[in-house]
Amino acid sequence: MELLDIVDESGEPTGAVAERGEVHARGLLHRTSHVWLLRRRNGRAEVLLQHRCATKESCPSCYDISSAGHIPAGCGFVESALRELREELGILTTADELIYCGRRRFRYDRVERGGEYIDNQISNIYALWCDVEASDLHVQSSELDGVMWIPFDDCVEAVANNSIRHCIVPEELEILRRGAGL
Repeated sequence: MELLDIVDESGEPTGAVAERGEVHARGLLHRTSHVWLLRRRNGRAEVLLQHRCATKESCPSCYDISSAGHIPAGCGFVESALRELREELGILTTADELIYCGRRRFRYDRVERGGEYIDNQISNIYALWCDVEASDLHVQSSELDGVMWIPFDDCVEAVANNSIRHCIVPEELEILRRGAGL
């Protein structure tokens, strides 16, 4: 059972905790950490996209943020970001290497896997410069079908034009662009 802190509009835990399924069924405000891996190739910034596996509860078989996850009850944004990087991609890094790019508050309601899914979250967005080949990452197969590097500007265009199946919000790419100096 995955327990999440219920938070106020500033992202601070209220003291209430709920199971992840209940959080999404009731649309309770919770926190996530998003980390975008970046590297330079041929003078261009590239971003790593994960390809979510087909069995994911939300956005199955979509391209998504390099590494992201819900923040378990009692944990913080950075602690969770570091854990997700380690679990999903096998990347060990430190808090000092993460570049805070900004925060995003959003809510969406949709039907996923036959039921209503309300995602009501506050997300801290981080960048991590990481010069690694996709084939050298230890991809968590229970979560991801794989990863791919794509030039950042091509990613922005693909998301805007929906030329790839994705669950990436253009606003977040702009927060990343500003925060990481792309």
